[in-house]
Amino acid sequence: MIPIRDEIRARRVPYINYILIAINVIVFILEYTAGSQMEAIVSEFALVPAQLTAGLDPGDFRSILTSMFLHAGWAHLLGNMLYLWIFGDNVEDRLGHFWYLVFYLAGGFVAALAHWAINPASIIPTVGASGAIAAVLGAYLVMYPRARVYTFIPIGFFIRLRLLPASVVLILWFILQLFSGVLTIGLGDVGGTAFWAHIGGFVFGVLVGWLASRRRASGPVRYWTASEGY
Repeated sequence: MIPIRDEIRARRVPYINYILIAINVIVFILEYTAGSQMEAIVSEFALVPAQLTAGLDPGDFRSILTSMFLHAGWAHLLGNMLYLWIFGDNVEDRLGHFWYLVFYLAGGFVAALAHWAINPASIIPTVGASGAIAAVLGAYLVMYPRARVYTFIPIGFFIRLRLLPASVVLILWFILQLFSGVLTIGLGDVGGTAFWAHIGGFVFGVLVGWLASRRRASGPVRYWTASEGY
């Protein structure tokens, strides 16, 4: 399933979400154009769990932050930015600009620590915004339980556009991460997707979403109408 847009309109301009997307894109372009220096950039700014295990220092905290804005390829970048574009604006709308930024960065830190806890001896550099974005997805699930998402669904040789409950899309996404994460336990130092970063970030987001949802909303949720198209 590929979500393309939800039906909830933000009440204010989500400029923090726009800035985060822009930073991710700009950093990746700098990576992409670095040529032979890309490997050195990744080695310097990516998260390496074994380095955290060896002992925390200021450089390790920096690598957790910088790794959130690095990506391994175009597909990695575009997939992450698509989810952030769809779901981030509404979470920012609910939390407010400043606290959304704090939440996003904290979600990335929690996700990185979850990945480290499962892979403490890994020497494979870890990059990507998906841990922080997983936190956004978890918060969205709790904050907007009745929301629906326009989603491309492959049916045989065809792809259909369907309006699905966001809860279905996000819960299925989380189940896939959890199932895949469990399968990686005990496999040793292997590369690929950091599923436990996704799991840790999502659980953190659910918790923050639950706490935020206990506060009274500042106004009604506005949905797209059919006449406004999609």
